[in-house]
Amino acid sequence: MSPTIPTKAREYRLPNFEGIQSLTLQEVEVPQPGAKEVLVKIHAVSLNYRDIIIANNAYPFPLKQNLVPISDASGTIVALGPNVKGWHIGDRVSSSFMPDHLYGDATPGVGSILGGTIDGVLTEYRVFPEHALVQIPAHLTHAEAATLPCAGVTAYNALRGPRPVKAGDTVLVLGTGGVSVLALQIARASGAEVIVTSASDEKLARAKKLGARHVVNYKETPEWEKEVLKLTNGRGVDHVVEVGGPGTFDKSLESVRVQGSIHIIGFLAGPTEVANVPMKILQKGVDVRGIMVGPRSLFEDLNRLIEINDVKPAVDKVFPFEQAKEAFEHLAAQKHFGKVVIQVAKD
Repeated sequence: MSPTIPTKAREYRLPNFEGIQSLTLQEVEVPQPGAKEVLVKIHAVSLNYRDIIIANNAYPFPLKQNLVPISDASGTIVALGPNVKGWHIGDRVSSSFMPDHLYGDATPGVGSILGGTIDGVLTEYRVFPEHALVQIPAHLTHAEAATLPCAGVTAYNALRGPRPVKAGDTVLVLGTGGVSVLALQIARASGAEVIVTSASDEKLARAKKLGARHVVNYKETPEWEKEVLKLTNGRGVDHVVEVGGPGTFDKSLESVRVQGSIHIIGFLAGPTEVANVPMKILQKGVDVRGIMVGPRSLFEDLNRLIEINDVKPAVDKVFPFEQAKEAFEHLAAQKHFGKVVIQVAKD
């Protein structure tokens, strides 16, 4: 029996990029799926740091005007186009960050990005191409599954990409935001030892509960790279999940072993002068890789790892749909551990 679908729904838009207060709630027609499309009732969405800088007009990439923000959602299929294959009404699904990036490396023409060049998912109903969705792990709630499309796939791509983390490796994770905490969980599920940095002892204690072997408070230990070397008996770590950008990159280079890997994901630490980087990379033979989230195939691989290892993503706080602005503000305050979620509909 098909679910009842309303004719009207609510969605948020950014009619301008003048900060979080620009978010505007409005009523719209519920879209109808095309021949190879599905209509998804959105249950939960999760925020990324990217969503804050988009709202503040600080995003260094092209944006659609009058944008429906946010890229990451989980929901239930409620209607199918006449030519859709492989999906059924009632399937629980998540959206892929780049709907047309199905496998392999990204190319300049790989397509649109949710909540960026095309409308995102901060809405009650959304149509997706049938190829843009993945089935979510059965043991996850929608709030947990909504954490995965960007942060989860990014962390998985970093650690399970061309030089995959393996049992016995040591992984350094900077901070305790969404990507970092999921990287901790993925590394542990892969048999690696993890070192986590944070300025909060409370967050470091939570990281320990998720399996971090060592933790370093970088406010109490400003030269944390020396502590990382001490913890690894001078060898350095095999992988660095680098979310600080220029503000932490020099220390990450000091922390990584000879011919180790640094996975560049963000720029939370802000700009700073990074002197003589090419020579330092050459001297250690370090593999430095920028991570562009990843294709649908990696999302499917991530979901298998999560299901087999019974991983439950860390959800910091869940806000109701009507409090979307408060959710953005909570993330902007950077007091969260893991992911901030907006519940759009009850599970």
